[in-house]
Amino acid sequence: MHTILITRAIPASALELLERELPGSALVLHEAERVMLRGELLERGRDADAVICTLADTIDASILDALPKLRVIANYAVGTNNIALDIAKERGIAVTNTPIILTDATAETALGLMLACARRFIEGDALTRQGQFTGWAPLFHLGQGLYGKTAGIVGAGRIGARVAATLARGFDCKILYCNRQRRPELERETGAQWKTLDELLRESDFVSVHCPLTAQTRHLIDSRALALMKPTACLVNTARGPVVDEIALVAALKAGTIAGAGLDVYENEPALAPGLAELKNVVLLPHIGSATHETRETMGLMCAQAVIDVLQGREPKNRVV
Repeated sequence: MHTILITRAIPASALELLERELPGSALVLHEAERVMLRGELLERGRDADAVICTLADTIDASILDALPKLRVIANYAVGTNNIALDIAKERGIAVTNTPIILTDATAETALGLMLACARRFIEGDALTRQGQFTGWAPLFHLGQGLYGKTAGIVGAGRIGARVAATLARGFDCKILYCNRQRRPELERETGAQWKTLDELLRESDFVSVHCPLTAQTRHLIDSRALALMKPTACLVNTARGPVVDEIALVAALKAGTIAGAGLDVYENEPALAPGLAELKNVVLLPHIGSATHETRETMGLMCAQAVIDVLQGREPKNRVV
């Protein structure tokens, strides 16, 4: 019999798959509407053969020390910056993620944030609900258009490339991109131009962040970077919160250094930087980039299948280490 720790409630279909394929296994579920506390993870996971976790769960060396039977960690996310990958690799613990399936949903979220910022949708909704809409007027509640503008893509992986393609084909945008390596296929398909980060920031009307969180990308968008942007530009982040210096962003939004921002992720999630929530020129979402029924169910099934594969002696798909 196997013990599988699941750190947050996941779709029922994933649990059913585990029960069907690993009969007799103990599913240790954390169903509270909060992140599992470190002490709870240590206590409830000490006999775990497998862990299904989220980005909010820090699986560091001390956690791995306390889970001696652990054979697989299935991360319910694309990113794995919450896991000590080097230690897991040393100990022969398989780590998997859930790539590709999040691409469309997260790209949709980035595009939605761009439109919401540009056209001031959230402000418009609020004033309408508050009875401040008194009728159409030529100069009332003006925003910016997205069609034909210059969009800068920071990180041209699957999600960034999908956003770029949609903006190029659907909104006739000029696409600039910054990436560790050039993407010739993206350039052919969208007319995208590779730029340095500074060039991209200076030239773009919309900047959409899609890079992973690494030591090199932490605070990639800081006060210096924000100062390079146009005062009419909007910044969107659906990648990882710490890529953007949130305190610097608040200052830039207050000062009018940039026109607006749309965020789905935060530096110290779920906490917000002081002053961020009070600003009208920022759209704030509760980390819902991949939050569609279809996407989240498939993510759960991918995690469950990875656990099943490892515990049944097969190589799992989407193995990171």
